[in-house]
Amino acid sequence: MSEEGRVWVLADPRAGTAAQALGVAERLGRPFRVIPLEWGPLARLPLPWPSLLGLTGAARDGLRRAALEGPWSGVPSFTIPRIVPEWPALVIGAGRRSAPVSRWLRRRGARTVHLMRPGAGAEDFDLLVIGRHDRPDRAPNVLPILGATHRISPAVLAVAGESRPDLAALLRPRVAVLLGGAVRGEGMDPAEAVAIIDRVLPHAGSVLATTSRRTGPAAADAVAARLFGVPGLLHRWGGEGPNPYAAFLALADAVVVTGDSVSMLSEALATSAPVFVAGAPPGAPRHLALREGLFAAGQAAPFENFPHAPPRAPLDESGRVAALIQERFLDG
Repeated sequence: MSEEGRVWVLADPRAGTAAQALGVAERLGRPFRVIPLEWGPLARLPLPWPSLLGLTGAARDGLRRAALEGPWSGVPSFTIPRIVPEWPALVIGAGRRSAPVSRWLRRRGARTVHLMRPGAGAEDFDLLVIGRHDRPDRAPNVLPILGATHRISPAVLAVAGESRPDLAALLRPRVAVLLGGAVRGEGMDPAEAVAIIDRVLPHAGSVLATTSRRTGPAAADAVAARLFGVPGLLHRWGGEGPNPYAAFLALADAVVVTGDSVSMLSEALATSAPVFVAGAPPGAPRHLALREGLFAAGQAAPFENFPHAPPRAPLDESGRVAALIQERFLDG
């Protein structure tokens, strides 16, 4: 088996879910193979057993080809010679839908690491990494973390910061504003978005603002109008050109992030800058639990405290998870 073939990452088609698994794999410091997943109709069901039934036929074929080490890529599965497949030594997946696939691979000898709640079969994983805000049960195979894993590593921040000298030259303090939006709804209220900017402006030399998929065009337009003539940069989700998101985090002297996105909150914590949680508290209990957990841990402060917050160290849960995987499953 090639070194790359020893570790597989099951990549959910939802970028945010895939990023949790990829962020851990990238911190292992060794090659890994990305297995793209595509969901068929049965993926909507809470499949309680190890299975590939949730995958499309093409995704099932792709997974089996990966076990044959690549030469059969693009060849119909029924024409592949009967070669004994080499399944991975370790599988890293995220999200409920990928859990039956990980369990199926465990039956073929793989050690399994799963991020987020798996639905059924929690005991069928070698390591479950679950945010404290999801209130995981205590078990020998459960590792609670603060927030979620992600791909914003110290190395990524260093490269991103050096790649944007134009942003580094902006007047300090540089305040990054990360705007999300309602998990279910018509986007962020434009008045709320502008209110966040209004509170930031008196304390900012420049503003590095970005919207997200859930922010919506109305709020993005309102923010653009309010920031007209203000030093800095507004990046609108889906806009042209390279995404400066990582550079915003790398160069920010303070980060203001709405509390509706577990991913954005977790990524902001990878910086050493003070982090302030803005926006109306979301109704989801897990988001409220995360917000309160961050405040209690001293990793974030309410937006009402802006710009004053005690010093904090970067939070590197992705690195901590990767180090534990290396120690338990890959060393030797």
